[in-house]
Amino acid sequence: MRDLVAGMRYLGKGQRWVAQHGRWWGFGLIPALIALVLYVAVLTVLALWSGDIAAWATPFADGWDEPWQGLLRGVFVALLFAGGLMLSVLTFTAVTLLIGDPFYESLSEKVEESEGNCPPSPGRPLWQEVWIALRDSVHVLLRAAGFGILLFVLGFVPFIGQTVIPAIGFCVSGFFLAVELTSVALQRRDIPVRERLRLLRGRKALAVGFGTPIVLLFLIPFIAVVLMPGAVAGATLLVRDLVDEQEPSAPEGAAGQGAAAPYGQPGAPGAYGPPPAPFPPNQGPPQAPPSPRPQSGPGSSAARPPAGW
Repeated sequence: MRDLVAGMRYLGKGQRWVAQHGRWWGFGLIPALIALVLYVAVLTVLALWSGDIAAWATPFADGWDEPWQGLLRGVFVALLFAGGLMLSVLTFTAVTLLIGDPFYESLSEKVEESEGNCPPSPGRPLWQEVWIALRDSVHVLLRAAGFGILLFVLGFVPFIGQTVIPAIGFCVSGFFLAVELTSVALQRRDIPVRERLRLLRGRKALAVGFGTPIVLLFLIPFIAVVLMPGAVAGATLLVRDLVDEQEPSAPEGAAGQGAAAPYGQPGAPGAYGPPPAPFPPNQGPPQAPPSPRPQSGPGSSAARPPAGW
């Protein structure tokens, strides 16, 4: 539950960032507006032809009496259009990121610069960046399509298909949408797509909490365009914290610097300063200088024998 709430907060943080940097918000609207025009045209065609598609896909129901034929094909049309909307939400982000790769790369980089410690760009040419983004998007969308087909079939199960399955579908779409949105910042870090999926699978609730509200909001006309720049900014902030959590605080084998060795072991800092150098071969330990007055307690070298006795 904590990760779900944290994911929602990243969405709010991203929207606040673009609200405070209005020029970058307008900059990020351009590719989203172009993609919106394309998707409105495609969804309009789907709505006009959905009845014919349902009749073509269910020829076995041609001889059925009413209301069963209408009920079956009505459910098919509803599921077809719902699936089209879900696919549109996922592919809208991918297509918008492809169209606006230079736009969102600059936006994401600006977010990182404002937060400090911005990782350097890999320095690849634009055509190569677009090709990598296209290849990774196809990889993610094929995985999402596999889940979509399964959920589409389960949608015909009575009661469950109309209640539980849509809720699961929104969560699955939210996860893959989070994968798409974080790809801008993760690609800058040269993290391959399989590793990105592994990172977000390790924090599924965080990814679902970030992506699912965006899926629901993107279903409202024109909201996707308005929220897209803030969604990229929020995904960048999420990536910064997620990658920082994955990095170890100290490199392995750092016991020689006293980072991991327990107190009293070789290499540990100890209470009396840095560890002494080893004795030269065939020589004993150096004699301690005489103390001007007797000492006692744990800090006294005279009160205990030299190490190794």
